Amino acid sequence: MSYPELVAVVVNVLGVWLTARRNMLCWPVGIVAVLLYAKLFYEWRLYADMMLQCVYVAAQIYGWKSWSSARKAGEQTIQVVSVTLINLMLGFAAAMLASVVLGAIMAIWTDDPLPRIDATLTCFSLLASFWSARRHIENWYLWIAVDFFYTLVFLYRQNDMTAGLYALFDILALYGALKWQVSCARRRIAL
Repeated sequence: MSYPELVAVVVNVLGVWLTARRNMLCWPVGIVAVLLYAKLFYEWRLYADMMLQCVYVAAQIYGWKSWSSARKAGEQTIQVVSVTLINLMLGFAAAMLASVVLGAIMAIWTDDPLPRIDATLTCFSLLASFWSARRHIENWYLWIAVDFFYTLVFLYRQNDMTAGLYALFDILALYGALKWQVSCARRRIAL
């Protein structure tokens, strides 16, 4: 365990916890968190995950803007919505296709020890991030699956602190799903 990894873990936990609570501070904290892990993933030769962290900066900015727009539209709190079935299927199909392409590219042009797994988790993480920014409750269910597999990858690579972080992310994703489900239920009752 290194000090930079410990700092990255703490900042990431804070960011996910703030997201689960639908607190706007989740976005700037998230930007710091992903930049910290981008550096770590580069050092660990997990290049797709490193690139993912860089893309996450853009996703964090997009989410911040999206949630801010919702607030400006008169919402007192960030409202949660479900993804449509067609968008669910399109999202999964796009993530699968991107996983195959990115995995093949990484297997040929990088020394990533797990190129196809790294690519798949990267693409589905992007989908979960997009759904989070769009306030889709389904983002949490996808995060539960992705974080479970990331936990296994980091255990395999003996990055124990980061494996623990992703196991904690699973717990936080369950918390987020429950919090967002309660919000959806209250909103339905109020209508």
